[in-house]
Amino acid sequence: MSDMHAELETLIDRISADLTDQALYLDMERGAWPAALWEALAQAGVPRACVPADQGGAELPFADAMVALRRSAYQGLPVPLAESLLATRLLLAAGLSVPTGVLTVTACHAQDDLQVQGDGQHLWLQGQAHRVPWLSHAEYWVVVARHQGRECVAVLERAAWADASVSTRHNLAGEPRTHIEVQRAPVMAMAPLNDAAERLLLEGALMRSVQMAGALQRALDHSIHYANERVQFGRPIGKFQAVQHMLAVLAGHVAASSASVDAVVGASEHAPHTLLTAVAKARVGEAASKGTEIAHQVHGAMGFTREHPLHHVTRRLWAWRDEFGNETLWQTRLGRLVTQQGADQLWPLLTSL
Repeated sequence: MSDMHAELETLIDRISADLTDQALYLDMERGAWPAALWEALAQAGVPRACVPADQGGAELPFADAMVALRRSAYQGLPVPLAESLLATRLLLAAGLSVPTGVLTVTACHAQDDLQVQGDGQHLWLQGQAHRVPWLSHAEYWVVVARHQGRECVAVLERAAWADASVSTRHNLAGEPRTHIEVQRAPVMAMAPLNDAAERLLLEGALMRSVQMAGALQRALDHSIHYANERVQFGRPIGKFQAVQHMLAVLAGHVAASSASVDAVVGASEHAPHTLLTAVAKARVGEAASKGTEIAHQVHGAMGFTREHPLHHVTRRLWAWRDEFGNETLWQTRLGRLVTQQGADQLWPLLTSL
């Protein structure tokens, strides 16, 4: 681990220790905004880690920003950091400036239908979007829409959707997800971007994979700690072969997930690597299903209580594995990507990654 990566992890750990507790999570799930937590991250420059210096950002390499995102998921921080980083990447890809504030994005729902209408200086957004993350607390909303038959990226400020029809619910982790219908919502800025919808899906899958890798590592750490501390029949349960086997399987899933995420992050400095994104989201999604089962088995009844911190990461894993495509979708896409190359190209493809 580089010095920068270690410093970023220490920073996130310190913010988490200072500003998160059980009351914060309960309040967030009731609809409150963790203002102090977000402000601490913003003061440290984490949400604007990928923003160029000439726009007031930290201009960190993408891999460094993903270290911060991964550690925030490890700590279960209930804030839209992934959404802000994702929105930043879309805006920069479209050549747009990144506003300062809480950002969110559309979520690639199959029933989304958004159109930018008008021309010149007068543009507005029409249509509906489903399960938009953290929209109820966002200051800016970055959308992928269509304008005059072309895909585009547009950004709206909060006042633009103040009168829209909205319905907010929460996912398994208690994070807000909003269905919104807008009529003539003023667009702050817009630019065409070829394959914008595909770019949004890939960026979202990459971000969720990074978050899930961090959450899986925390689930493993919780499980090892509990197995070494919980005594049964005169010795820690971690001394029993059956529990050791379960922990070894969980560790294997964590290691495979980490390797797949490291690979895609390293290859995605400027844009997501399509094949490696598919590999990562599929592999980490599978690990989330099997890994959370093992973690809760190791913890027994204790792991299902609200008081124990395990659920802060396992509930996020259950929610995130289905966002921006579940493992089945990405396994299918991965198979198509490989078969399109032809049988003779399989080995060259694998060895070139």
